[in-house]
Amino acid sequence: MRVCRTVAELRAARRDASSPVALVPTMGALHAGHESLVARARGECASVIASIFVNRLQFGPAEDLSTYPRTMDEDRTLLERNGVDVLFAPSDAEMYPHGAQTRVVPGALGEKLEGERRPGHFAGVATVVLKLFELAEPDRAYFGEKDAQQLAVVRRMVVDLGVPVEVVACATVREGDGLAVSSRNRYLSDAERRDAVGLSRALRFIVEALEHGTTDLGAVLRGARAELGALRADYLEVVDPRAFVPLEVVPRAADLLAVGAAYCGSTRLIDNMKLRTP
Repeated sequence: MRVCRTVAELRAARRDASSPVALVPTMGALHAGHESLVARARGECASVIASIFVNRLQFGPAEDLSTYPRTMDEDRTLLERNGVDVLFAPSDAEMYPHGAQTRVVPGALGEKLEGERRPGHFAGVATVVLKLFELAEPDRAYFGEKDAQQLAVVRRMVVDLGVPVEVVACATVREGDGLAVSSRNRYLSDAERRDAVGLSRALRFIVEALEHGTTDLGAVLRGARAELGALRADYLEVVDPRAFVPLEVVPRAADLLAVGAAYCGSTRLIDNMKLRTP
């Protein structure tokens, strides 16, 4: 596996790569979810580039930038074991040279839910993803469905700005009890880990109720909150995945998302599940 620390090194590696080229962008602290992205990319593309970069632009002032897990040695081993051809692991100064000011600002799609609670988050995501697309020039880029609103923002950006990259969505990987795999699960104590499954349980409650024809969305969401157990809800909503605006009325024969965020101790977890109404 070729390890690139600078933009110049990445561009040289890209010139040597066979097409089609896949990009798997990550912030490190890799887990089974990232492995699934790499496996999909490896199966569909001739060359696989993975990036590890903890992007400060997508962290708010009170968020966990300084404590976000950084496990470069383990991550490098995992990527090499899974057949990644090129690892791009730049410094902050390499990605954002002194004086850098330009940002990509998403529209309405990034204003609700995560965007409302984390001002500037999606601008940070869109900026770094567009820059990685420009530097790596992938034919396809692989993202997990767990971060559903992020995925929607990236897809919208690609369409709006005419970026010649196919965005590939990969299914959320879950633990045996249903908890979505996440780098932030490392923060959980043993007791918190047991409680954390409450978020997926609440989302499953929404999915089952709506797919069985329940139309009283308010009652469904109240029932879902009761399923959270020890978790403290940030939000539980049902959205059209094209807009991410919380619904008040359940449309018929519609593909929707149950989305949620909750605190387990001091750790904020997010998750979502697809559903289709009858």
